Amino acid sequence: MSLLTAATVLTGCGSTVEDVKITMATGSEGGVYYSLGKGLADIWSGRLGIARPQVVQTAGSKDNVTRLVNNQAQVGFSQADAIADVEGSTRLRALARMHDDYLQVIVRADLPVKKLGDLSGLRVSIGAKESGVEIIANKLLRSENVTPQALNLGLDDSAQAMQEGKLDAFFWSGGLPTKRITDLTKGLGVRMLDLKDELPKFRQQYPVYGSATLPASTYNLQSGPVITLVTRNFLLVTESMPDDVAEALVRQLFEGQPDLVKAHSAARTIEQRSAIETSPVPLHNGAMRYYRETKI
Repeated sequence: MSLLTAATVLTGCGSTVEDVKITMATGSEGGVYYSLGKGLADIWSGRLGIARPQVVQTAGSKDNVTRLVNNQAQVGFSQADAIADVEGSTRLRALARMHDDYLQVIVRADLPVKKLGDLSGLRVSIGAKESGVEIIANKLLRSENVTPQALNLGLDDSAQAMQEGKLDAFFWSGGLPTKRITDLTKGLGVRMLDLKDELPKFRQQYPVYGSATLPASTYNLQSGPVITLVTRNFLLVTESMPDDVAEALVRQLFEGQPDLVKAHSAARTIEQRSAIETSPVPLHNGAMRYYRETKI
């Protein structure tokens, strides 16, 4: 695709590269969505010759989906479980399945908290409002009848509050590793809760979630590896995006993947063969055209 063609189809009417404008809904600055968003913006602008997409910090998945369906963003990230909660989400189309998010329940090491039920009565952040973290945390706490003093703080604010002694624990769902948590584990005694006892019942209720082991080496955890929830992540657009645009964006996602890995190591896990696994969101026709061309 020529630079002129890329610019024209992205704008629908423009004829120069300068006309192209893409807003990308990501997440908090310390999270994986934001890092990947910045990496994709560089790749798409450099390889397609379009103006660098605007990378917007947001509350997370639910907020991103809302922005997409309201035409406030053209591209966005979301966890699979957050999509159905937004009215108008049937307009969404997927470009690719991205990395998987790991639920991380971080607690102060000086507290006698060994399992999820021990969080009752404690000061616990369940994620920013309209975030995928909030969705998972609320479901999990309700499933186990756990009632903490719940606060709605994003990742950066949660980490800061814990450092200041104002928070006992917080939920985070993100790719591995999350830089803000890496920084926190280096400067403060924390550990992560193992959810192996809660997962069988929870996954029967909510089969959209998987389970996996979070290696101790990810954050140099002294407590060892933990078993936790995982959630698929999608790169989303809406059905109104022209097929040529969607195809070009997906193509450069994979052709530029070495550069995306430099933006965040979670990009190593993105694979063409699994990228088409975006149920319940249909693949965009343009994305499907790319995958068929590459024999996926």
